[in-house]
Amino acid sequence: MERFARQSSQPAQSRPQHTAAPAPAPAKNSKKHKPSFGSKLLVVVLIVAALSITAALAVGVWKSFDTTSTIKSDQYQAVFLDNGQVYFGRLSDLNSEYVELTDIYYLQVDQQVQPDQSSEPQQQISLAKLGNELHGPEDQMFINPDKIVFWENLKTDGQVTTAIAEYQANPPSEQAQPAQEPTTP
Repeated sequence: MERFARQSSQPAQSRPQHTAAPAPAPAKNSKKHKPSFGSKLLVVVLIVAALSITAALAVGVWKSFDTTSTIKSDQYQAVFLDNGQVYFGRLSDLNSEYVELTDIYYLQVDQQVQPDQSSEPQQQISLAKLGNELHGPEDQMFINPDKIVFWENLKTDGQVTTAIAEYQANPPSEQAQPAQEPTTP
């Protein structure tokens, strides 16, 4: 106890004071700082968000592009479908759920039922007006835009538009044949 007593009996001024040693300056680390998982995730999220915003803007711009203005309303258009069928008519409402085609014509291939054996069978291609078919459709068609491969404006002096003009000037005489009802024996 003496020892403790002696220490406490010494005047405060004569006691050695313990001062904190200054903190060593941070040594330059030769290893590069590795980003944490959280910072990597943040970068990925920011990139995905930026791409999403860019894609949304691109879709908005694409949808706002008015393709209807490229239709020459005073001309006919040819519409090529993914099943190989081609229709000619007046195209409208390209930006809607269904594309509307009116004043419709299409190519019809006529073949001989029993061709002559000595010669090659010849095909005749003619222009047919929609509406003269057995099921009697109206002269208006609504086409799913996903089925359209492409469409184009037709020149007024092209073969198809010339044939349409001739058809309109001289429509074929409609030989109305009364529908025959099946007879029962």
